[in-house]
Amino acid sequence: MRTSHQGQLSDLLVIDLSRAVAGPHAAMMLGDLGARVIKIEKPGLGDEARSWGPPFMEGSDGQPVSTYFLSANRNKESITLDLKDADDLAYLRQLLAKADVLIENFRPGALARLGLTNSALMIMNPRLIVLSISGFGHDGPEAGRVGYDQIAQGEAGLMSVTGSHPDDPQRVGVPIADLLAGAYGAYGVLAALHERTRTGRGQIVRTSLLAAVVASHGYQGTAWTVAGLRGQARGNHHPSIVPYGLFRCGGGAVQIACGNDSQWQKLITEFELDVDAGLATNRQRVERRSDVIRLLEAAFSSLTVADVLDRLRAAGVPAGRVRTIDEVYTWDQTKSQGLLIDVEHASLGPIQLPGPPLRFFEVDSERETETETTLRQHHAPPQLAPKWTTSPSGFSDSDAARDGNH
Repeated sequence: MRTSHQGQLSDLLVIDLSRAVAGPHAAMMLGDLGARVIKIEKPGLGDEARSWGPPFMEGSDGQPVSTYFLSANRNKESITLDLKDADDLAYLRQLLAKADVLIENFRPGALARLGLTNSALMIMNPRLIVLSISGFGHDGPEAGRVGYDQIAQGEAGLMSVTGSHPDDPQRVGVPIADLLAGAYGAYGVLAALHERTRTGRGQIVRTSLLAAVVASHGYQGTAWTVAGLRGQARGNHHPSIVPYGLFRCGGGAVQIACGNDSQWQKLITEFELDVDAGLATNRQRVERRSDVIRLLEAAFSSLTVADVLDRLRAAGVPAGRVRTIDEVYTWDQTKSQGLLIDVEHASLGPIQLPGPPLRFFEVDSERETETETTLRQHHAPPQLAPKWTTSPSGFSDSDAARDGNH
């Protein structure tokens, strides 16, 4: 059962001055939770992600629509302002005076040159939360560097532990530094909003692509900081757990994750493997990783992917297939989790988008039932708005949603 819900953040106004991926992703996360998000773009150009492609889809107006842009800008409105124009800048100030959150990812110092220093922003609106996302941090010896995901993945060490072997550094197949920075930024905004309920004051929240990737090093980070062990690319096999990786079989491959020795015993029992006592513990198996890989791939060589997975599932061994992107979005499990949403785009018409990753439930403890709360009606990413030509004295609900750009 589901009930309608405006979203946990439906009383908030977010001004999104960011572009590309990291900042827009953070703003989109807040919009998914019901916040009103107004995206500010350059007249005639807009967010540069609008030009990133292919793929492009042709709209009813004959203009190309970037699917890249669609991925980071759902649940937003759009207006265009020239921040070098005094009237447009004055209008932005009016918006910021009423906003709860400002998100920006300009190079450090860019807003200050427009007169929007942190002090000026706090004088203008003492309750404002400002999320600033940079490439490498807002201070330090390399604060001024422009940050893009590809560069950050390399500089922050992620590529050194990704790839088939140490001499084959590879980027992750999605802009993971951008996405993580956006997610960490939204997390910081929520913390600052919570503190505001106690203090009544806004504050500055800062993160960077560098910080986001380093914060996500996980065991690779502590292996170095504590044990002095520098991680390296090992392909599709885990450096500290065996078997934990991709294994070839007849007609394809399966992924297996034996997280403990009990699961290993279930695996070798199911496939009737003759294994010596020297592979009983995970530590032993890590030391003899190549032996384990050869043993399992030999056992699987005459079996199909489906056969191997069925037997692993029956034995209670965690396993899975490697799905293509199209297979993921046609998978019943994906659909069951609300990970696809239907929206109406102003020029493309009805389209499907990947949906937000959170679900919320209200619990009736007396009846012992759960009711899923359906968040706000989702909106497609906006088209680029025409040039803003007026500077209203106030801000109303209709001002930013003009020309169908909600």
